[in-house]
Amino acid sequence: MKEGKVGRWLIDQGAQVQPGDELLEIETDKILGSLEASASGVLRRKVATEHSVVPVAGLLGVIADAAVPDPEIDAFIADFQARFVPEEAEREASGPTPETIDIEGQSLCYLRRGEGGQPAVLLHGFGGDFNNWLFNHEVLAAHRAVYALELPGHGGSSKRVGSGTISEFAMAVARFVDALDLPRVHLAGHSMGGAIAIQFALTHPRRTASLTLVASAGLGPDIDGEYIEGFIRASRRNELRPQIEKLFADPKLVSRQMVEDILKYKRLDGVESALRTIANRFFPEGRQAILLRDRLGELSMPVLVIWGSNDRIVTVSHAQGLPQNVMTQILPESGHMVHMEAAAQFNRAVTSFWESGDLSGSS
Repeated sequence: MKEGKVGRWLIDQGAQVQPGDELLEIETDKILGSLEASASGVLRRKVATEHSVVPVAGLLGVIADAAVPDPEIDAFIADFQARFVPEEAEREASGPTPETIDIEGQSLCYLRRGEGGQPAVLLHGFGGDFNNWLFNHEVLAAHRAVYALELPGHGGSSKRVGSGTISEFAMAVARFVDALDLPRVHLAGHSMGGAIAIQFALTHPRRTASLTLVASAGLGPDIDGEYIEGFIRASRRNELRPQIEKLFADPKLVSRQMVEDILKYKRLDGVESALRTIANRFFPEGRQAILLRDRLGELSMPVLVIWGSNDRIVTVSHAQGLPQNVMTQILPESGHMVHMEAAAQFNRAVTSFWESGDLSGSS
């Protein structure tokens, strides 16, 4: 990403803001998202105008204490604009580089952000990759190392998935955390990744600090089978886009680049076979075959379930009536990709949940 287009400002100039407050909408080449405040203070200036295109690390606005004189704010803006070099800022803001690790002949790709703390591992859903955590990864890694893993058959990882069982996927996750010497982790899984996270926690309870399930598979039989089949079969933009739009409550969030990136992945050697093998195990005949709902009560670690109220892939009713040891949050006006559509709320919920897990794990 080299630039973003400014959408609507969500707060007025002169308003008091706190860290995590949504300031404005930014349209990237992936999706339309919101920018959160990273500090408390007053929004003293809106520098970027709506519909303008701003390079990465460009100045959007200024948050400062109300006591700072206006001339100092103006001087800061002028100095920033005079010194700002987009190409240098792009290099500095490019973020971490994806890494690959070979484990028993299988290559696993991952992206790491952050340092120290109780580490966390993020597991994407069917057909996804670590870019699914685009609006979460950096925020969640503020106080810990967070690894976004690309599961076998997905992203830059090996396309060999064996027989595609949930046990094999959970084993791949276990080998990954072993290889990186992560004895105990917070685990967060979206959709199919949620079912895999549950299986990992059941098999390795002492290695799981907490479990976050995001629109998780494995909690009921219902799923949009037409989406699964349509996603696998689609080979052209006009076939794939209607399926991707189902993932969001607001289909306008799906960009042309998002569709192109998924098509590029689907054209890689071995992908169609891998997806078909996984779907036959997890979602045969348009239903979920792996049901772990009744086993959540066996888990001793904290469990948080987050769902979008308008999920069209896996019904939000699967988040209802769960065991008493499970905390549940339903985020309004969000779809299956709730962690992208309601990123600010999601990030606050998970950060708070992990911090409480850190404390309980250290006591």
